[in-house]
Amino acid sequence: MKSITPKNDAGLLTLAIRLVVGWTYFSALWRRTILADKLDPEQAGYIGEKFNHFLPNALGIKPIIQYLVENPDILWINMVIFTIIEGIVGLFIMFGLFTRLMSIGVFGLAMGILLGSGWIGTTCLDEWQIGVLGIATGFVLFLTGSGKYSLDNYLMKNNYSLTKTKAFAWLGSGILPIRDSIFPKVVLIGSLLIFGMTLMTNQVFHGGLWGTLHNKSVKPKLEITEAMMSHEAISFDVFRTEGVDVYGAWIIGIEVLDAQQQSILNYTQADLANMGEESISNYYVAKVKPGQHSLVVPLGAKAKLSLKDPVLQDLPAGTYTIKLTDISGASWEQEVNKP
Repeated sequence: MKSITPKNDAGLLTLAIRLVVGWTYFSALWRRTILADKLDPEQAGYIGEKFNHFLPNALGIKPIIQYLVENPDILWINMVIFTIIEGIVGLFIMFGLFTRLMSIGVFGLAMGILLGSGWIGTTCLDEWQIGVLGIATGFVLFLTGSGKYSLDNYLMKNNYSLTKTKAFAWLGSGILPIRDSIFPKVVLIGSLLIFGMTLMTNQVFHGGLWGTLHNKSVKPKLEITEAMMSHEAISFDVFRTEGVDVYGAWIIGIEVLDAQQQSILNYTQADLANMGEESISNYYVAKVKPGQHSLVVPLGAKAKLSLKDPVLQDLPAGTYTIKLTDISGASWEQEVNKP
């Protein structure tokens, strides 16, 4: 039987897009289950920790991410579901089965990447580019469907009853049931909305339109909050909000300074590398923990540090300063009052 698709069919012309985009999503399942076990919370490279990296500067979906990383069991379930969805969407897009339905999946997954991690990328704004290109690709594949080399086309060519339903044109391939007079407007409006989303997120995440161009993935940044000081201990929350996602900030010094900026308490690199678990209370799945030569603070990790020392008993009431120093030489300070 002769193919129903002409040689210049739009769905046929998107074959390369289908194969490449489909593999980018299916490969997530392949990497996390076949090449390595990235769904095991006890293994290095657990995808939940990568998800935690999105938290500090996510746009719009930050409360969802925070809820998940605060509840590891629910996070694991969602990571498994998310991985399965990526695998199904990618595989179906490559084979051209229910192409338009799967294109909605591409659009949604790309939107999640954009809003969650569009701010991450040390060199070429990596995650932002993946997100906006995925959104645009999902929209194009919805408009075109699949062409000759697809299972959708096979089903239509062989007149399966499923392809005779109105729903198949919206979920699979073929001519979209949109009037010719309206179709160009749908393409224009959708394209402009996606372009607007591209410009907006480029500006929010990177200052790409005006103002100071910035990249939050280049240098580590720590936030020190909830600082408290008593006669027995000093405690504070530390939260890593910026920097490269593939390795942590390496804290080699924690000091407490008096009003004259004199050090009255000093935890050295060796002290921090041997800090006990009782001094660290983590909030999320990405954990602050002692490393071989420092205290390691991964991107998105937040923990309460509690430091007990006899020297605190003899300190007079007043205002002191907590200072954390990274191995790069960067440092962060926060005032704390002793009653």
